[in-house]
Amino acid sequence: MSYARFLITLISVGIEIYVWLILARAILSFIRPRTYHPIIRFIYETTEPLLALCRRFLPGPAMGLDFSPLLAIIILEVVKYILINLVARLFL
Repeated sequence: MSYARFLITLISVGIEIYVWLILARAILSFIRPRTYHPIIRFIYETTEPLLALCRRFLPGPAMGLDFSPLLAIIILEVVKYILINLVARLFL
């Protein structure tokens, strides 16, 4: 496997895992579990930096819904597209 393919796979898988963590957090926000469980704490601590950044650019929750996970996923997909194209142009 070439370095380019490895980097593209690493970028793609890494961002997909982060997207799934954001989706898990969005689902957990409806359940409202106690946050002392290590897995739930990990999900919250891992996703909070990006979601906090997205909340700064969005108005307050519309009808009680937080749209920062949606914005974060869109940003991650755009970043993934840009990074994969950059790696492909540089190494392939």
